[in-house]
Amino acid sequence: MKKKITFLIMIVCFAFSSFLVYDKCFSGMSLNNVSSGDRLFVWTITLIVLIYYLRLDSKPSLVPASFSSEKKKTDDMSSENNKPSVSFKDVAGLDEVKEELKEIIDFINNSEKYNKMGAKIPRGVLFYGPPGTGKTLLAKAVAGETNSTFLYASGSEFVEKYVGVGAKRVRTLFEKAKKDAPSIVFIDEIDAIGSKRNSDSNNEKDQTLNQLLVEMDGFYRSQTVIVIGATNRLDLLDEALLRPGRFDRHIYVGNPNVKARKEIFGVHTKDKPLDASIDIEDLARKTHGFSGAQLANIANEAAIIAVRNKKKVIDINDFNSAIERVVAGLEVKNPSVLEKERVIVASHEAGHALVGKILNVDMIQKVSIVPRGQALGYVLRVPDEDRYLLTKDELYSKIKVLLAGRAAEYVVFGEITTGAKDDLTKATEIAQEMVCSYGMSSLGNISIKEQYMQYAFAKIDREVKKILNSCYDEALKIVQDNKSMLTIISQYLLDNENMTGDELDYIFEQNNPSHVLAT
Repeated sequence: MKKKITFLIMIVCFAFSSFLVYDKCFSGMSLNNVSSGDRLFVWTITLIVLIYYLRLDSKPSLVPASFSSEKKKTDDMSSENNKPSVSFKDVAGLDEVKEELKEIIDFINNSEKYNKMGAKIPRGVLFYGPPGTGKTLLAKAVAGETNSTFLYASGSEFVEKYVGVGAKRVRTLFEKAKKDAPSIVFIDEIDAIGSKRNSDSNNEKDQTLNQLLVEMDGFYRSQTVIVIGATNRLDLLDEALLRPGRFDRHIYVGNPNVKARKEIFGVHTKDKPLDASIDIEDLARKTHGFSGAQLANIANEAAIIAVRNKKKVIDINDFNSAIERVVAGLEVKNPSVLEKERVIVASHEAGHALVGKILNVDMIQKVSIVPRGQALGYVLRVPDEDRYLLTKDELYSKIKVLLAGRAAEYVVFGEITTGAKDDLTKATEIAQEMVCSYGMSSLGNISIKEQYMQYAFAKIDREVKKILNSCYDEALKIVQDNKSMLTIISQYLLDNENMTGDELDYIFEQNNPSHVLAT
């Protein structure tokens, strides 16, 4: 549009110039008598418009923002600003991962001894595992330990609808990395560009992946450039990206164990005023299955709660509230729950607590009927030790505890409610894993991949229902046999809203349940 308007202005200027000359000539004046001022004015305007037209022609209007911002991005990547100060001292836990990375760090810092042996530096390291486990922090620590340039990019930054933009960004990133070697190129959420290709697709994302593969293969031996990728979904990545020579090492970064959680809490509480009674090891035991990011969030939430309550130190109550905040959600201050619903919730949560205590499934830390988030009540359970293997009976017991809330509703009120929605979802997931992944059903020792489940849906559905129904019947029997205990627990919740694990233990000590407690 701009080019058309400019061209039109040029025609008008030429026409005006011709008219001026024509008018001068036919009014009895010679061409030499046309004033130089008129000529200068017309030709100046014409020249300005011509230059503007040529500049428009030299800058194509297609994706100007995408391409013009690339140089600015590169210029902003100063090597001085990309030298992280993070080291392994700032990374708590993950000892085995740090040990694995020390070889790469030593190779960068002392490459001569490896070159003498003919060893080649790994070109790529892939971190995979659940979110919030410290993958980005580890990459920064590698750069900090080697004093290398750290270049960060997210996989989504390379995904564009315009052809060639993603590939150009990959080239720009690696040109910068080679220029500032030794350098660490960290690509977060690499599955955004590295997902599996198929024979029918040839889109922009595939071209970007092809460029990444070429760049990872094309490093000069004299340049020390290491690519570190991070993903939560290793199964989505293309085989060409995972092969040796590109990502030579695949390192799983999982949730921390109790020892690592204790160290992580130590890092995130070292600059916080803690009450002398706080036991970091006890906090670590209470937070089984939490990621490093969640632990950092708990420490920060505890500090915020202490400030809100105008305290000078952070005590155990602040940490307990922070754990509940992270696990169950925000507490509803003025809940508008009907008294009838409140009674149902108390019986529901009492059912979970009763069956969980009798079957000895995890350690019950707290039972509450105070609404948090979308939940009207909850039972906070944590294992008393880190577990990596579960037996078939233990999985059955977990399902029984999940279905005990609905069983308690039926025993007390003779009907069931929608309150068991989340429980049913979790129970079904466990049962489906038992059938399809663990070989713990009458289908035998078989593992069924997700893409093949649709072909055996009827058989899988039948086995899952069999597991759930048998667990529900057992949970219902336990609740019926201990109805008086259920009433005591639910009444305590109605009177106090909350019940600690110690208070639940005391109730069991004062009463004799029909089922013998598991040892």
